Amino acid sequence: MFGIDDAIAAGLKVLDKFVPDPAAKAQAEAALRADLQKWDAGQVAVNAVEAANASLFVSGWRPAIGWICAGALLYTYIAVPFGSAICAAIGYPLPKLPALDANLWELMFGLLGMAGLRTYEKIQTGK
Repeated sequence: MFGIDDAIAAGLKVLDKFVPDPAAKAQAEAALRADLQKWDAGQVAVNAVEAANASLFVSGWRPAIGWICAGALLYTYIAVPFGSAICAAIGYPLPKLPALDANLWELMFGLLGMAGLRTYEKIQTGK
C-alpha cells in the first residue's frame, strides 16, 4: 500500500539525486512534506465526508469490501474444509468445491492497512 510516508520517501530519493546543496535540499524537503501533508489532510477530509453520508452507496463501500473479504475468508478456510469433512464423515462426500486463490490474503492485508508493518518501519526510520 502506498501512503503519504512512501510518497515523502520517494520524493526524498529524488532530492538526494538532483539537489546537492544541503540547504536547498532541506528547503525542498520541507516544501515537499508540507505539500504532501496538505494532500493527505484533504484526503482525510474526503474520507470523513464519505463516512458521514447517509447513502449506503457512498458511506458503505468500504465496509462492504471488508465484509466481502471476511465472507471469502470464511468460505475458503472454514466452510469448505469443515463442510467437506462433515459431509464425508456422514457418507455424503461433496465434489471438489471452487477455491479462492492466495490473493485473498493480499486483499485483506491491504484493507487492514498492514498497520503493524508501517509502525515497525516508522520506528526503524525515525519518521
